[in-house]
Amino acid sequence: MKYLRTRLPVEAVQYELNQGIEDGFELWSKMVVNGWIKTDNLVSLTRKDGTVVCPYIDTRRGRSFIKNGDYIITEAAGDRIVCGEDKFFERYDVIEDQ
Repeated sequence: MKYLRTRLPVEAVQYELNQGIEDGFELWSKMVVNGWIKTDNLVSLTRKDGTVVCPYIDTRRGRSFIKNGDYIITEAAGDRIVCGEDKFFERYDVIEDQ
């Protein structure tokens, strides 16, 4: 059987630094040493002390690091997820404000 995912309205914003929508920053070196994820295209920020950090949000499935072009989606229940720009418009349609 095939199923269609229920369509629920969500709020989405394309991530940019300095919007304050991330939950925190993780040291780049820690991510590389631990081998958590591929670091290609991750958003990074060099702090005044020279350390490089990457923004993340906490999701139901754990910490999700943000790549360039990613969208931060807030679902009706308040849960947040990260969706890559390459998949965002395949999965989401713009709806008119009611």
